[in-house]
This record gives sequence, structure tokens and C-alpha cells, in this order.
Amino acid sequence: MIPNLNGLTKGKMELDLENPITGSEEHHFDTLFATESEHTPSFLAFKCTDVRFSLRRHSLVLISQVQSSYKFDCYIAYLAVNYIDRFLSKQEVLENKPWIVRILVIASLSLAAKMRNIDLSLSDIQRDVGLIFDPQSIHRMESLILTTLKWRLRSITPFSFLRFFISFLQLSDSSMTQSLKQRASDIIFSTQYEIKLFEFKPSIIAASAFLCAADELIPLQLTSFLAAISECQYLNKEELMNALAIMREMPIERQESTVDAESCSTLTAQSVLECERTSSQCESPTNQDTDNIKKRKLSDDLRDDQAFQISQVQWY
Repeated sequence: MIPNLNGLTKGKMELDLENPITGSEEHHFDTLFATESEHTPSFLAFKCTDVRFSLRRHSLVLISQVQSSYKFDCYIAYLAVNYIDRFLSKQEVLENKPWIVRILVIASLSLAAKMRNIDLSLSDIQRDVGLIFDPQSIHRMESLILTTLKWRLRSITPFSFLRFFISFLQLSDSSMTQSLKQRASDIIFSTQYEIKLFEFKPSIIAASAFLCAADELIPLQLTSFLAAISECQYLNKEELMNALAIMREMPIERQESTVDAESCSTLTAQSVLECERTSSQCESPTNQDTDNIKKRKLSDDLRDDQAFQISQVQWY
């Protein structure tokens, strides 16, 4: 049985990554901190020698190429990568086939666009990634992603914590506050390509991004800002400092304009590969950790005619 995707069609409420939870504001951030781990990919699942690591790298390159070509909402690309990371960390992928990467990218971009309530031409994107899939195949891949993620597409990301950490600034200059938020957003976009940050929760990444931004823009106030954030009851100070150290070593691009659907740029495919090559070797999980990772054989699902059927595939 394929899940009904009608609830994701255009016309529903647009997902705002800075405010993914709808409803009452009373316990908004309590809920975000309590549930953020459910929206975070498993660091242990991504071993550098594993097929899923290669699939991720190829997916990032394709998404960067497509986003660079069509200049669509950069949050669509960010969401799509989040879905792919979470999906791969829950799946036991046994094959690294070009068509698997491409249909995963297409379906993830399609779901992200629906969540952002933005029209995205899948026909154009498919030509850019080098394959054409029939609508039913894309629909089935979307369904597999949805069931794997338990329909949790309103992802809690580092952007969800921007408003929370802005409150620690207490700056009288509103333009500087906005500049710090902008720079932190730039950094957050870049961190998605760094696999060494997988082990940190979105809130840790958000806090580290703000500290990096403060170090660049208001270095004299960094110490007081760091002291204030370190006292946050939701954060582990050691994890914060470790994430901050990794982030400071990253090649982070500065974007010239504000982050929006029209002007946002992303890393190029070449810079994605360079970022991946500079990453250190991933830690291998223990037997106990591996047992805790949910394993499903994606290759078997895709070969099963009742679960997923690829038809009318055309190579370019």
C-alpha cells in the first residue's frame, strides 16, 4: 500500500524552517529541544567506507548542481539534504547505482518543494541529473522516504533555533543583530556538507554558528556571548566547544545578499567534493551501536515489483 501524498500537495501551509512547529508558542522551544534528536541523522550510520557515504556525497553534488542551475529556494535544497541524510541513516543500502542516487535526489527535492509550498519543475531537474523517471516511480520513492521518516517532514534544523539564540545577544543595534543572524544562516547552510558535524544536535550547530558569526562581526563581545550561551540549560558545553572547533576549521562561503528564495546561493559541486575530501575519517560504530541502527534493505525494496518499480528509464 502506497501512502497517500495528497496532504503534501501545493496549497497547504508553507514550512518555515525557523518555525517548524505550529500551534501554541507557550512551550515552543521546550518542544524543539525535546524532539530535535528525532530529526537528526545518525552519525554512526555514515562510515566512510560504507555505500551510504558515497550515496550521500553523490546526492550533495547533484543537488548543488541543480540548485546552481535553477536558482530555486535554497531552503528546498537544505530540506532535501536533511531528508536524504535521515533516510540513508535508517536504510541498509547495499548497492551504489546511479539511478538510486538520482531518484532519491528527485524525490527528496519534490517533497521539500511541497513542504515549502513552491512549484518545482521535476521534468527540468530530471534532465539536469541525467535520468528521466516516470511519475509513478517518483511517487513510490517519495512514499518510501515518507514511511522511513515516519512522515516527519517538518524538520527541526539549526534554523529552528535562530530566534532562541538571538535572544542571548541583547544588542541595541538591530542592524547588527540582523547581520549576525544572516551570517549565522550562511554558516548553517555550509555546515550541512560537513559530515563531522553529524554527531551534534541542531541546537548545538545553531549556537556554534552564532558564535562563529560573533567572532567575525563583533569579536570584542564574543567572550560575553559565549558565557551567556554556555549557561543555557539545554546545551552541553563540551559538545558546544567541540562543534565550534570543527566549524572554525571549515571553509565557509560568505554570501553577498540576504538569505531568501531569490538570492541565496549554495556551495558548488566542486566545493562539496573538496569539503568531503578534507573531512577526517568517520568513526566506526560498535557492535552494540550497529544493532541499534534500524536496518532495512533498500535494494530489496527497489527490486520488489510490489514495492517499487522503475520503468521507462532513459539515460542522457
